[in-house]
Amino acid sequence: MQLTRFTDFSLRVLIYLGAHPDDRVTVAEIASEHGISRHHLTRVVHQLGVKGYIETVRGKGGGFRLARPPEQIRIGDVVRDMETGFELAECFRPGDTACRLLPGCALKSVLLDAGRAFLASLDAYTLADLLPAFAVPAWAADAKLGKAPAVPGKTPHG
Repeated sequence: MQLTRFTDFSLRVLIYLGAHPDDRVTVAEIASEHGISRHHLTRVVHQLGVKGYIETVRGKGGGFRLARPPEQIRIGDVVRDMETGFELAECFRPGDTACRLLPGCALKSVLLDAGRAFLASLDAYTLADLLPAFAVPAWAADAKLGKAPAVPGKTPHG
């Protein structure tokens, strides 16, 4: 199974934004950091905005940032939203198949189960799980590990 570059770049953008939570980031900044075409990245950022993962600010000092906390962005959802055609084989494209095994092929149901399992495993992770440790506040990292808050009186959700 292979994700498209569009989905790969979408995940990179979200990880970058999650690692820079206090910044408004620009397409040029991420394009330079990851060696991605600005034109292609602009399309990715636009789609992430349409799907509600990021919010954009236009004009001088503009840029974009996450629209919600990393803990609320499931990786499986991002993949579903960014992949335009998630067919694992030709037989999943109605009217566009020359497979001679259809309609009695058992492979299609096996591949369907595998695709569901793949997405279910991605659903177990959020963007917060993919962020480098320096991007996560100390109290949140401690809470994730089951430790007491680093700041007395500070709770993970307060």
